[in-house]
Amino acid sequence: MPACWLPMTAARAFLVALVVAAALFLDGAAAAAGGNAGAASPRQRLVRSHLKRLNKAPVATIESPDGDFIDCVHISNQPAFDHPFLKNHTIQVPLSAAPLHFSFHCFSVHKLQSFSPTCIMISLSIIAFQMRPAYHPEGLYDESKVASQQQTQIITQMWHQNGKCPENTIPIRRTKKEDVLRASSVRRYGKKRHRSTPNPMSVDPDMLNESGHQVSPDLYGDNNTRLFTYWTSDAYQATGCYNLLCSGFIQINNQIAMGASIFPISNYGGSQYDINILVWKDPKEGNWWLQFGNNYVLGYWPSFLFSYLADSASMIEWGGEVVNSEPDGGHTTTQMGSGHFPEEGFGKASYFRNIQVVDSSNNLKPPKGVGSFTEQSNCYDVQNGNNGDWGTYFYYGGPGKNPNCP
Repeated sequence: MPACWLPMTAARAFLVALVVAAALFLDGAAAAAGGNAGAASPRQRLVRSHLKRLNKAPVATIESPDGDFIDCVHISNQPAFDHPFLKNHTIQVPLSAAPLHFSFHCFSVHKLQSFSPTCIMISLSIIAFQMRPAYHPEGLYDESKVASQQQTQIITQMWHQNGKCPENTIPIRRTKKEDVLRASSVRRYGKKRHRSTPNPMSVDPDMLNESGHQVSPDLYGDNNTRLFTYWTSDAYQATGCYNLLCSGFIQINNQIAMGASIFPISNYGGSQYDINILVWKDPKEGNWWLQFGNNYVLGYWPSFLFSYLADSASMIEWGGEVVNSEPDGGHTTTQMGSGHFPEEGFGKASYFRNIQVVDSSNNLKPPKGVGSFTEQSNCYDVQNGNNGDWGTYFYYGGPGKNPNCP
């Protein structure tokens, strides 16, 4: 699994982890579903039952221009509350103690041109690591300065063009039968395989949550760039899932749908757009919160999901990884980032900027001891730096298979 990583080890700090998973590219060929009359097969019955669990009864439904259906589900009826530990859970709400100034980990969003049966992820991970909650981290960079570096057009989601969900509901992308049938099994739908990147600077991600953007024909059936979350408490074995495809993440926001398409996206040599993501731990309640952009606190992972993240994270990783499923050792043509190497710089290579971590005082700080790692630099590479405008940053990516990366 080729990868580019910028890991950082931290001791006893309430570290923020931000996962930017940009572009999972898997085979989008859908398995054919039998439509003949007669009794349903066991697999068909299993798929039907799974869809019934995932697709909660909506208060309203909005059809997105990209073909998705966004169901507005009452906040108390979301999938998280199928979990036995959350049956009597009180949803966390915004509190006035939240600090007002903070900065973001920004990463560019690009439309990739090359797809093959592989998976690519650009990520920053918390590893055995309420609408603004209490203990929102204090910022390092002036918010107006960060805002001035970004495009005037705000990144949003396609379905907003056709409506919005009412108060006391959350938007959920409707799962279709074809989505489930593309998975290797109904049980594995919405889950990813165990990561096995041979990163000598890393540790096994037993406890991890992620957020960011991805392109995954396997999961969504198209090549759209989409917002996502993922969590696991056992290194991707049995627990966890993407978005709201299992019980875990509790959403409180009625404006952003996990797994829905985002736009605009960056163009090579043209306009560049950032996604801003902040993940942090509330030291009072112990929950891990997720924020998208300046205004959207999306929700939280309840503290009981991560036993080893009860106090702090031990490491953060930013970067990209590609799962190569090509036979006979050949390399995939799937691109990472913009599909161009980091030395091409701004406007051409993808980047992370203003990277920070949250310390034990609940303040955002620049990371220390940052190192870089890439397994196959002729396929994908990474270059990191630091300056007054972008703080700690790095460019990353590459084309995948090329004359120097057979």
